[in-house]
Parts: sequence; structure tokens; C-alpha cells
Amino acid sequence: MIHGDLCHELLLEKTKQKLAFDKKADYEIWKRALKEKFIELSGFDLIAENACEPQFEILSKVPKDGYQQIRFEFYSEIGERVPCYLLIPDGEQEKYPVAITQQGHSFGFHISIGEFKNEQEKAQYGHEDFAVQAVRRGFIALAIENRGMGERMATRVSRESSVLCRFASVTALSLGRTLIAERVWDVMRAIDMLSNFPQCDLDKIFITGHSGGGTLSYYAACLDERIKLSVPSCAFSPYKTSILDIIHCNCNYIPSAYRYFEMQDLAAFIAPRRLILVNGEKDDIFPAEGVKEGFATVKSIYEVCGVAERCKLAITPKHHYWCADIVWSNILETVQEMGWM
Repeated sequence: MIHGDLCHELLLEKTKQKLAFDKKADYEIWKRALKEKFIELSGFDLIAENACEPQFEILSKVPKDGYQQIRFEFYSEIGERVPCYLLIPDGEQEKYPVAITQQGHSFGFHISIGEFKNEQEKAQYGHEDFAVQAVRRGFIALAIENRGMGERMATRVSRESSVLCRFASVTALSLGRTLIAERVWDVMRAIDMLSNFPQCDLDKIFITGHSGGGTLSYYAACLDERIKLSVPSCAFSPYKTSILDIIHCNCNYIPSAYRYFEMQDLAAFIAPRRLILVNGEKDDIFPAEGVKEGFATVKSIYEVCGVAERCKLAITPKHHYWCADIVWSNILETVQEMGWM
């Protein structure tokens, strides 16, 4: 019987990452080489070449129960308009820490602000109103519509389609880019826009999200040092035990990445800043055993930086699920340690 995956499986088995973390190597030299390769393979440098003036615009301000909901938009690059919601608590503080809250493969960022378009959305994603959860806990919350999703879905894709952002993903790949790098770019430019809101404490920014939003939370922290804490939910895992073993959306992939590095190696770009990885014990697309294996490397990287206590793995008892109580208890404990609250 023909084994359609055998060739790839054999290649994966014998591939040794050229830039894998090695305790014996010069850490700073290795880190620089790794970052150059990551930027090259992700196409991040090509995205930067297409930058433009943001053309920032506030579209609405709506008072809510205990906070103000602001919708603003800006251009992150030529032809790319980015819609955002900013939720600001009604309290009397002069400034508040900022939580960047990212949806994954859902119907859009309106879910983050708890505005469901129908009962199906509410039933499926009612527990993922991330921005509302953040503002209720005393943070300013920023929700960004991800490229290829919701209002930014490709015009060639039906909104009833199951492939969601795949068309945008493969188009980006054909242009030498990746959708994940484009999304990171949008997060970075959105952080720039926060200077328009004096209530935002730009020295106290963290990012969290679930699934694809968790993936973005990890990679955005890799490239933007203004993000002081990253908390990906059900997203971190070695490539070999997740996206190269189980079918995932195209937006997870970086061409040739596995030849050079694993996902855990990139934690070197976040250290010594804080990192909390949240994963489900029963997650069937980011298996826990692989997650634990990857975290061992993350821990080693943080040990080399002399801050082993600044990285953490929290395993939930559930599957591929946003466990709000576990995520937020870890965030609140960490930001209190950091003196933010």
C-alpha cells in the first residue's frame, strides 16, 4: 500500500535545525543569526518596505457599562486599512496598562468586544469576549481585526467558507511574505497608534489571545520589545508535533522554517521579558506532550538569560479552549509582580 506521507515524514525525522538553540554556542551571536533568518523567511522585511503614513481616524465613541468603546482605523501599509476597538475603563486613573487581545479563527474581532451577530456566534464564542474580559479587570483593551478574518476577509472568499484566511495566506506566500508576519506588522503599527490616547500606559503593554490569536501573541512579542508580557493560549508547540503533524490553517506556516529553527527557539527574542504559555492537557491540535517538550527549551533559554522565573507553562484540564479563569489569574499575578497594579 502506498504511504502518501512517507517521504515527508522521513525528511522531517532526519532534519536538524541549523539554528537550533545550543547552550554551548555564543548566545548573542546565535540570537542575531536566528533573528535575521526569521525576518528573512517570514517576509517581514518586505512588509516594512510597503509601509505608509497611518492616516489615523477615530470613527466612533460609545459609552458602555463601566468603559468607553472607541473604534479607530489606520493604514498599516499601502492598501491595508486596519480596524481596531479600544476599550477604556471609566475609572479615575490617569493611565492604564494595555492588554492587546487577539481573536483566532473566529468570525471577527467584534467577538472580542462581546457584540455577537447571531445566536450561533454567541453559543460558539460567547466565552471569547477577550477585550471585555480585559477592561473588566482594569486594563485598557485593544482588539485588532486580523488580516484574512472578519471585516478583512479576502473579497474572493465567501463568509460561509470554512477556509477563512487561506486565500490571504497563500497570496502572501506567493509574494514572499507570510500572513503571520503581516499580522505582526499590524499589531506593531497599532501599538504606534496608541500614542493618540493619553490614557494608555505605553510602558505597560501585554498581549494575549487564543489559538491563532495566541500564535500572533507569541510572534508579535518576538518582534516588538514594547510588549512586556506575552500570554498565548493553545498556540505554542514545536512545529514537529503540531503544524507538521496535524492539519492546520496555512497562516501558521513560515517557508523553510523547520530547516533552521523550531517555535521554541524563537523564545530567545522574548526573553528576558515575561512569557506565560497556556495550553490544554487534552488539546488535540497542539498536543500537551509536545508543548512540554518545547517548553523545556524555552526554560533553558530563560536560564541562560538569568531569568528562569520569567517564563511559565500553565496546563489547563481542557482541550483547545480559552480557559479565562486560568489565563487571567496568571496574567493578574504576573502584572502585580511587575508592579503594574
